[in-house]
Amino acid sequence: QVQLVESGGGSVQAGSSLRLSCVVVSLYTYDSACVAWFRQAPDKVRERVAAIKADYTSSYADSVKGRFTISRDNDKNTLYLQMNNLKPEDTDTYYCAADSRYRGTCAAGSIGYWGRGTQVTVSS
Repeated sequence: QVQLVESGGGSVQAGSSLRLSCVVVSLYTYDSACVAWFRQAPDKVRERVAAIKADYTSSYADSVKGRFTISRDNDKNTLYLQMNNLKPEDTDTYYCAADSRYRGTCAAGSIGYWGRGTQVTVSS
């Protein structure tokens, strides 16, 4: 059974940094999967924050460009999100996600696996 286990969330002040990690368990095609971070606040649509494809091509939401960096370690089946210069509007629950398609693009409709989420709270 595929599991995505996030860690690294917390409560910080604006301007601080956090690093989220996500260990992907039992996804034997991890090396060829697109993986991503999404975030969602209550009563809001889930937003894709960043994604990284199997070829290591990455993409970011405009709101986090220049502040967040996504990376992957295929030897450890782990996905990371380095978040710098955090702002109060970054406060959300962050979800790790994996596209179920071979060499997919992490389009929201193609996500086959989700983590349970980790809370990030940024105070001003």
